[in-house]
Amino acid sequence: MSTSYHDKVIYSGTGRRKTSVARVRLIPGSGKLIINGLPGESYLQFSPNYLRISCAPLNILGLNKEYDVYVKAEGGGLTGQADAIRLGLARALCNINPDNRIMLKSEGLLRRDARIKERKKYGLRKARKAPQYSKR
Repeated sequence: MSTSYHDKVIYSGTGRRKTSVARVRLIPGSGKLIINGLPGESYLQFSPNYLRISCAPLNILGLNKEYDVYVKAEGGGLTGQADAIRLGLARALCNINPDNRIMLKSEGLLRRDARIKERKKYGLRKARKAPQYSKR
């Protein structure tokens, strides 16, 4: 989806992972990453791993310095948010050019990770941990 905002084209995409949701907007620019109003490096605690994960779609397509990325991330922790940003960014890049979809799909970046926390069952201590069983 693309909309015009002050004569700039905005491409958007939404990503989810565990309980995290990231709404990503791409604006043609110089390559800034802003997450919840903070620079991406400081929001992701200067972790090279989280930065690499969240910027993977841009790195694969070689568009690092062509778009400014604005993200609103909520829920979960940093790992879930970084993966949600990656999916939202990949979806936004598919809106820019349909040819990007082929490359991103081959790298597995358009697949939503469906693993979520299993719910706790009554009679158990956690999702699967049972109290100690005594035979007699």
